[in-house]
Amino acid sequence: MTGHLNAADLAWMMTSTALVLLMTPALGLFYGGMAGSKHILNTMLMSFATLGFTLVTWALVGYSLAFSPGGALVGDLRWALLRGVDLAAGQPLGPTISHVVYMAFQATFAVITTALVSGGVVGRMRFRAYLAFITLWVVGVYAPIAHWVWGGGWLGRLGALDFAGGTVVHVNAGVAAMVAALVVGNRKDYGRQAFLPGNLPFVLLGAALLWFGWFGFNGGSAVASTASAALAFVNTFLAPGAALVAWALLDLARIGKVTAMGVASAIVVGLVVITPASGFVPPVWALVMGALGALPSYVAMQWRARTPIDESLDVFAGHAVGGATGAVLTGVFAVKAWNGVQSGLVAGNPQQVAIQILAVLGAAAYSAVGTLVLLKAIGAITPLRASDHEQALGMDSTQHGEEPYTAGEGAVLVLPEVSAEPALQPAGADA
Repeated sequence: MTGHLNAADLAWMMTSTALVLLMTPALGLFYGGMAGSKHILNTMLMSFATLGFTLVTWALVGYSLAFSPGGALVGDLRWALLRGVDLAAGQPLGPTISHVVYMAFQATFAVITTALVSGGVVGRMRFRAYLAFITLWVVGVYAPIAHWVWGGGWLGRLGALDFAGGTVVHVNAGVAAMVAALVVGNRKDYGRQAFLPGNLPFVLLGAALLWFGWFGFNGGSAVASTASAALAFVNTFLAPGAALVAWALLDLARIGKVTAMGVASAIVVGLVVITPASGFVPPVWALVMGALGALPSYVAMQWRARTPIDESLDVFAGHAVGGATGAVLTGVFAVKAWNGVQSGLVAGNPQQVAIQILAVLGAAAYSAVGTLVLLKAIGAITPLRASDHEQALGMDSTQHGEEPYTAGEGAVLVLPEVSAEPALQPAGADA
């Protein structure tokens, strides 16, 4: 397909690419702040590692498998090693921007999606096994699902709506995180010690930067500087605010307090919920979706906390449940007058809801099976799980040989006076 470069579109897409790239370090802060003080560097590096391993893999082969014409299930290798991915316009989903810029924009999606999965295995997965996993996962799981929806695959042909990745990114990553948590197993002290956030200001900062980057995530998915991008931009502004209000009210009703962890979680869930609908629904429905979408994820987090499943960063509740909720609500609230594609239930097309549900189930099933197969294959070659001793010492020191917090040169360490009475270790203190 031939196209014509448009300077405004090209500038917006390069800006959006940079915004989405920022989301991965932001996720590192968000996840790292939730991890214990012995695992914060390891957790953050799991996000930062995707900036290299996923990005390079995407450029070599992942992009071609996801977006080259291929067939209904996966693309072919015509763009492997970025052959033919040049400065000219003409890629079908970006006819007014350079093909290479479209590739870069989609690379940031692959990077953040693989980083999201890391939240399921914090504090116990060996780093070398994790690097092997993300490298294979972006090829074997992410690229095919992206092709299904955005690259001309079967879900796109069926009419599934996913403006910026509710199914491709969030359902996919959330399910993979849950499977990874079950395969790798619980941390050695799970259920015996409270899992307390190590740095709540990091969590809040990470959530704020994620929201900032998400304007490129959703607005850039219009692949042009158009009214559709403006709509996605505004909806990305509104939905998290509505989710925050709903979440705060739920917390006040349940525990009588609004917490920093709750506010940060609400922002992220609101962003996840609006992602598949951001360019398809009018702003008033974005407010409704943000408020409605908070409840399923809130309930899922409370449920998970009562189970023996060590998925303590709640990637499944926030992203799989939030993404599925947003995908289905897209089928309810999409309005043709605002998106030019097709309407949803409220505009007289109930069939769209069924298509959205099928897309969620298809992506979830493939992600679960693909993730399980990859982890079992890697585990047959190298151990997935750090030993109990390594976990007790901390993943920062055992996997990276570093500590997150050290006294500066020349600092004087002042010890408290020793009491004659034995000190009591608080229950839930980080060992």
